[in-house]
Amino acid sequence: MSVIRVALPLPLRQHFDYLLSAGQQVQIGSRLRVPFGKRELIGIAWQLNPADHYPLAQLKPVISVIDKQPVLSDTLRQLLTFAAEYYHHPLGEVLTAALPALLREGKDLAEYQQYAWRLTAAGTDASAADFKRSARQLALFQALQAGPVPAIELLISHPRTAFKQLADKGLIEQQVLPLTPFSQQGLKQPALRLTADQALAVTAINQAAGRFQSLLLEGVTGSGKTEVYLQAIAPLLDAGQQVLLIVPEIGLTPQTLSRFQSRFQAPVLCWHSNLTDTERLNCWQQTQAGSAAIVVGTRSALFLPFARLGLIIIDEEHDQSLKQQDGFRYHARDLAIKRAAIEHCPILLGSATPSLESLYNCQQQRFIHLSLHNRAGGQAMPRYQLVDLKQQVLQFGLASQTLQYIRQQLQQGMQVMLFLNRRGFAPALSCQECGWLTECHRCSAFTTYHKQSRQLVCHHCGAIKAVPRQCKQCGSARLAPVGQGTEQLEENLQQLFPDVAITRLDRDTTRRKGALASALDSINQSGPRLILGTQMLAKGHHFPFVTLVVIVDVDGALYSSDFRAPEQLGQLLTQVAGRAGRGSNPGTVLLQTHYPEHVLLQDIIQNGYASFARSALLERQHTRLPPYQHLALFRAEALQSTLCQQWLSELVSLAKTLPGLELLGPVSSPMEKRAGKYRWQLQLYSSQRPQLHQALNTLLAALQSWPLSRQLKWQLDVDPIDLS
Repeated sequence: MSVIRVALPLPLRQHFDYLLSAGQQVQIGSRLRVPFGKRELIGIAWQLNPADHYPLAQLKPVISVIDKQPVLSDTLRQLLTFAAEYYHHPLGEVLTAALPALLREGKDLAEYQQYAWRLTAAGTDASAADFKRSARQLALFQALQAGPVPAIELLISHPRTAFKQLADKGLIEQQVLPLTPFSQQGLKQPALRLTADQALAVTAINQAAGRFQSLLLEGVTGSGKTEVYLQAIAPLLDAGQQVLLIVPEIGLTPQTLSRFQSRFQAPVLCWHSNLTDTERLNCWQQTQAGSAAIVVGTRSALFLPFARLGLIIIDEEHDQSLKQQDGFRYHARDLAIKRAAIEHCPILLGSATPSLESLYNCQQQRFIHLSLHNRAGGQAMPRYQLVDLKQQVLQFGLASQTLQYIRQQLQQGMQVMLFLNRRGFAPALSCQECGWLTECHRCSAFTTYHKQSRQLVCHHCGAIKAVPRQCKQCGSARLAPVGQGTEQLEENLQQLFPDVAITRLDRDTTRRKGALASALDSINQSGPRLILGTQMLAKGHHFPFVTLVVIVDVDGALYSSDFRAPEQLGQLLTQVAGRAGRGSNPGTVLLQTHYPEHVLLQDIIQNGYASFARSALLERQHTRLPPYQHLALFRAEALQSTLCQQWLSELVSLAKTLPGLELLGPVSSPMEKRAGKYRWQLQLYSSQRPQLHQALNTLLAALQSWPLSRQLKWQLDVDPIDLS
């Protein structure tokens, strides 16, 4: 009998050995069903007949071999092994995180056939006039007139109800779709004429084809980075190669997906958490078979099993959403660079506000730096203006100067965008008698008042309470909102501008499926309109009729204990401001602040993000912070604060014996209590990455045997983005 080493989805940093019977054939990377205690688990075959296996008498037999062919290819196994080692996370959990849910559950791939929709004979005889009452049915009918289309492609832009309605009428039907490599049929739309900077960027990307090369495309907002992506992709599709485009949030970039579908006559699929399990498996299968030409997806699309990957693109590479913040805490940008190296293909990082890490890599000549200095249509960059709020009487949080600008733009038929990064009606309710504030009973934070739902919601742990009738401290019924959120701003703007359409974009208004697309459609129609929302507005949107952007409250992010805060504020201000003046009319950006003389604001306004970023890099170098040093963070959470302090103090004692480490902590987290648990942290810095990881291996090997480690929850975050 043979021994097979299996990686199981458990939070344990070890493998498990099992026996294979004589009739069981298995390939490395395939799924197995194995016993584990009283349970059965789905694991991944990882090593055959390891030399250091346990004695045969102690091993249990494999229950069944699920796959004839590996579900994880050799390149993916290399990537995931590296990820588990670099982020110091259990390999079994890393492997299963890379698989669709249905594969993790042990489903048989053969049961999930791909299919396409096509017109029936009756559908072929139908005409557009038959669908006058249903635009959605008409759109689906027109999409199928050229021939069968894979269901997974159609579901990106057509609702499921339209399929059912046309199928019930006998106008469309399903057919089994064989999984074969795609063939590019040319372009649906001609490519746009490139600027000189764009042409140089496309040439550099094309020259890197077929080998590993990291390229950073730094282009001002509206400079045409997406057109560079499209034209760099075209020759790869002609050669039968696949492309992966990773975006921070798929729901916020429908325009990108639409542009790719309208440009290429090749399958363009999407990958994100809103898909059903079956849809995600279908995308996974088509990618593995080479049927998918382009996949546009969120960070986990990095682990799709591409058959012939020719290019990886990370759009908005600076965005924090690319970092997984719980469980397996990987950074999609950094792992994508490793995958490109394994696949021997180029990787393109695009942003108007590149991360300091990427700019540092350009300085070190690890990346090729490509720049787009001007907007593609020749439009001028928006003009900044600071609005000093000191000694001003505000109306609903807006200065008189701001309101005057807003009225002028609306009277000219333009659109105005107001950015306020706080959803809900107000950050808290306050007692007018004693000053008591509504706080979350589980977190060191206030509960946000949502007027429409009459609820107090903690945006950190999700706890929900009904709005109290009276103060819990003094019994007064005089409770009033403190501060302003997007819900309150919308209500106030309706009073000030009763005849103007208002569109609000935040997590509360876009929860319902299709709500975001509907809102974006209304914004893209000309005519006066007020658009307001959170940072959702800053990412990847092209609003051609917005001429004025108002950043309602800049001050909240100016002073922070997080060393990354200035970088993140500079990126956010630049991205939000970039929504203005993208059409034929010039744009203006108003920044409301009590600190107009602040160095960061002055640098952004006077010199732009590029100058600010280089100054910030110099500051990081002087203060010996990332990217000039490497950082790892231990977090501890417990019901008792003293447990966290004691555990981290033991960790400090051991870490001090290791060479090359600088320690900060243990200290309480900026949000000391969250979801009922106290939170403490320890930061470890090292100028040498290998030295840091060697130290982490030593610490992890020791702390797992400490009795105290079983009395609290702890995590290790390598290259952390969020220090809260």
